[in-house]
Formats: sequence, C-alpha cells, structure tokens
Amino acid sequence: MDTAPSPLTYRDATADDVDALVALIESAYRGESSRAGWTTEADILQGQRTDPQGVLDVVEAPDSRLLTVEREGMIVACCQLEHRGAHAYFGMFAVSPALQGEGLGKAIIAEAERQARETWGVTEMHMTVISVREDLIAWYERRGYRRTGRTTPFPYGDERFGIPQRDDLRFELLVKPLA
Repeated sequence: MDTAPSPLTYRDATADDVDALVALIESAYRGESSRAGWTTEADILQGQRTDPQGVLDVVEAPDSRLLTVEREGMIVACCQLEHRGAHAYFGMFAVSPALQGEGLGKAIIAEAERQARETWGVTEMHMTVISVREDLIAWYERRGYRRTGRTTPFPYGDERFGIPQRDDLRFELLVKPLA
C-alpha cells in the first residue's frame, strides 16, 4: 500500500483565493489553531497577521506573486515572491499547521527560490523575520539564509500587523545567495 503524500502543485494566487489564503495565514501564525504547528506567533502577537486587502495587494502588485501551493486541490501553503532588482523578497510564508513538520516548508522554499532565480534572474533572496523568533531563524539558517544584523522597527500601533505582547520586537533581514 502506497502511503506517500500526493504531490504539491504550485500556481499564482488570484483574487478568488484571497479568503482561503487569509484563513491559511491566520491559522499558521495566530490564535489557538496556530499552536498545532511550530510557526505560531500567538505568544508574541495577538490580533490579525494579515487581512483580505493586504493579501489582495500582494496578488495584484506588479513584480509580485503570491505562490499558492495545493495538494489534492486544497490550498496547503503559500509564499510571496517580489522582484526587487538584483534580489527577490520572500514573505507571507504559511504552511497549514496540521502539515507542519512533514518537509513541506523545505520543498516550498526551494521551489520559490528556483522560480525567483529562473523567472527574474535574481542572485539573492531576502526576507525579514521577527528577531525574537530564534527557532524560525535557525530553520532558515539551515536552508542557507544568513543573519545580517540589519533590523527595521516593528510597526507598533498598526494593528494590521498584530497587537504586540512585548516591547522588543523588530524585523531582521536574512539573505541567501541564489547561485
């Protein structure tokens, strides 16, 4: 009996996917459902992670794609790719909490890097991660990303990005060469 999971399919998100993608992103990062996976931010941020307009903005932006990942016709993951000159930006990465720990994240980030390199000819991938997320940063480091020490402030007071539960949040830039 074959118990291998069915293959993943990749496509660009459309406006019709926005509600499903918002639900996926929220489930991976916020609230009790996020605790089923290891990417939860529920202890450091409450409130929303994103909203329909924020997702639609990514879907419709020029030089941007919201890569949607499906298994058996169901959306199981997504990530943003944005062309920024010589590099691409990787963000809005979410994997269904019920499927975390099965290697999907590794496969998806590798595919995102391949697509950015082949589509845009970029030589680096950039991302920002909340600096206190040491476990998540370590996961990205195992994928070849390096910490730069360059940080930007967390948007305190803008509830579109969540309600911080601590006062030391900032984003750190991680970079990976795409040779």
